Amino acid sequence: DTRGLRLFVAELASNAVDVIDLKKGIRSRTLSRGLNEPQGVVYAPRSNRLFVANGGDGTVRVFDGSSFEPVGSLEYSGDADNLRYDSSTQTVFVGYGDGAIGVFSASGLKKLRDVSIPGHPESFEVEQAGKRIFVNVPSARTIAVIDKDKGKVISQWKPTATRNFPLALDEANHRLFVGFRSPPRMVVYDTDSG
Repeated sequence: DTRGLRLFVAELASNAVDVIDLKKGIRSRTLSRGLNEPQGVVYAPRSNRLFVANGGDGTVRVFDGSSFEPVGSLEYSGDADNLRYDSSTQTVFVGYGDGAIGVFSASGLKKLRDVSIPGHPESFEVEQAGKRIFVNVPSARTIAVIDKDKGKVISQWKPTATRNFPLALDEANHRLFVGFRSPPRMVVYDTDSG
């Protein structure tokens, strides 16, 4: 939360999310009600909502960004993991289950679509100015590229290294940084050519 100078930290093993006050440098609050292995956390400033993906029960729990009272929940098939927010469309994306990215509205909490991918998404990034989502799918040894408007996979890049888990997007410079575990390395992809 850049405006409120807050950092939200998922504590998987503690079934909690900490709210860190960056001005004071302290933990100001701990949320735990309804959380079950919280993994992904994202804050939507326009709706002032905090979204928490829970791997234990597949839910995305939604909290008011001021009072931190629960305001809703969305259910997915299991292992809800990473979350990303698209400020241009006010949508939230959640990776979950055996291979899907769920899309829902941040304000109305309405499910909009699910995009099938070839395995569980370990990490993904959403373009803010563009129309693509880049998804690491280590079980399929691929990086899936999704058209977020069409809601479908438009390309799959097949890296030579395996176990691709973390990734980061430098959208302005058309670069995708992908971390691999076997062999351990970071590979930089041109997002236009793959």
